[in-house]
Amino acid sequence: MIVRVHPELLRSEGLPEELRDEKTIWDGRYRSIVDLERHLHRNGTRIVKILLHLSEEEQRKRFLARIDEPDKNWKFSLADIRERKYWAQYMQAYEECLRATSTHHAPWFVVPADSKENARLIVSRIVIDALEDLKMAWPKASPKRRAELRSIRKHLTS
Repeated sequence: MIVRVHPELLRSEGLPEELRDEKTIWDGRYRSIVDLERHLHRNGTRIVKILLHLSEEEQRKRFLARIDEPDKNWKFSLADIRERKYWAQYMQAYEECLRATSTHHAPWFVVPADSKENARLIVSRIVIDALEDLKMAWPKASPKRRAELRSIRKHLTS
């Protein structure tokens, strides 16, 4: 997302000029993401994408906690404060990305994350639902295999 908000970074990636067209590059990149996820889905991989969405006010509170609480000082970066000025542009970039890359086989789940406890519960439910959808089960032994095992068991207990 940072490159969407700061296109000068895109220009410094060393891409050939014909690939740096800011009007088409994102459509191509999003299409590549969707194509890869479609390929993975076709080959049995299930994808769950989760975006933890923090409100601007909650972000402000967490930055203050990083300044005020010594055990959180390591988390604080002036770069975060500089990037905060681009909040609206980041929100637009996220919306465009989510819209372009959320599909039936690889949906995005946007989880409100102002409350860490609630966010964790919601994410847990999403993951549990995804696992249950896999309908995993231990393999069942055929009647022939069960008979074979009973025969082996007789030899081990006699």
